[in-house]
Amino acid sequence: MRCSVVAVGTELLLGQIVDTNSSWLGEQLASAGIDSLFQVKVGDNLGRIVATLRSTLEQADAIIICGGLGPTHDDITREAIAEIMGVELEMNDEVALVIDQLFTSRGRRMPQNNLRQAMVPKGAKIIEQRRGTAPGLICPVGEKVMYAVPGVPFELYEMFERAILPDLLARSGEASVIKSRVLRTWGDSESGLNERLVGVINELEKVGNPTLAFLASGWEGIKVRLTAKANTESQAIELLDIWDAKVREQVEDLVFGVDGQNMESVVLQNLRERKLTLGIAESVTGGLMAGRLTAIAGASDVFRGAIVSYDSEVKFELLSVSRGPVVSESAAKEMAVGVRKTLGSDIGLAVTGVAGPTEQDGVKVGTLCVGLAMPNGDVRSTTFSLPYGREQMRQFSVISALNFLRQSL
Repeated sequence: MRCSVVAVGTELLLGQIVDTNSSWLGEQLASAGIDSLFQVKVGDNLGRIVATLRSTLEQADAIIICGGLGPTHDDITREAIAEIMGVELEMNDEVALVIDQLFTSRGRRMPQNNLRQAMVPKGAKIIEQRRGTAPGLICPVGEKVMYAVPGVPFELYEMFERAILPDLLARSGEASVIKSRVLRTWGDSESGLNERLVGVINELEKVGNPTLAFLASGWEGIKVRLTAKANTESQAIELLDIWDAKVREQVEDLVFGVDGQNMESVVLQNLRERKLTLGIAESVTGGLMAGRLTAIAGASDVFRGAIVSYDSEVKFELLSVSRGPVVSESAAKEMAVGVRKTLGSDIGLAVTGVAGPTEQDGVKVGTLCVGLAMPNGDVRSTTFSLPYGREQMRQFSVISALNFLRQSL
């Protein structure tokens, strides 16, 4: 069963509303083992909606249409569906009565244009509305089907789970499960990862299941997504486990987390497991690292705090950094030692660098120096050359420094 999603509404094209419905539907379809072909957005124009539905239906077995079922003149999804089906719209008295009773129960007068929502393409099946006024529709087109649901998310979710998904599964005639696993990596480019994994990719192309895809996610790293399809969830997970191991064998500790984990949560958990506390000294990141760490619930059990030593005098006076250039590995080491002592933490982590827009003391924009003071007295450092752009460089500094700590642990 192949099912595509068409989101209707000019506001989606103008960026006034973010289309979260399509992403939610894609996730639900995948979990049910139903293949998604396309997710399309189209404005409130009858000709374009009809053309979009026709072209999409040529390649899909089913379409879920979100939006355009309201009472106003620009809600024309019903008209477009009727044209595709080659039928007329007709008033459904039961739907009209439900809408009227809903307004009456709220002590409000029903505007006459709300009866537009009771107009149904002939031959369509009603999905009873339980959370609003517009019903959903199940519309057969030969052996294929179109489903129409309101664009209001909580109305859409309820109709999908109650009526659309069971109908899709019944039409598919088979039960299957699609499961994905995202391996989150840091330390190599997308092309570099592709090169490391070329053998695995070639194997996967021969067997066809699972599939592998790269998702570049900026300062969240490069994601390697494995997607497996099987008859049962346990079989899909078994497939993912096999190929997860093959990927890790090639990329080693570039993988720092899985699925919803991020670098901050992984580092905090590593510290927690080792019963170690962390204190940080931030210069170039200006408190951003502390902000990202404390955004993780429970961080306080291992994270002691941060000193934002943005001004050089703070580095000299509070962290006992030697006077001189402050963007260097030696300064980063002294910052790490100083913050460990000042905050009484087991580990001190420090970052200093140049975010721009101009170089500092001859040091190029994008330079990051990281210092790390470990519990055993080991003090180490490293330097990164990061992308230009002030915000980009600061964000990349956070994940680079935390990854240096993760690998050292």
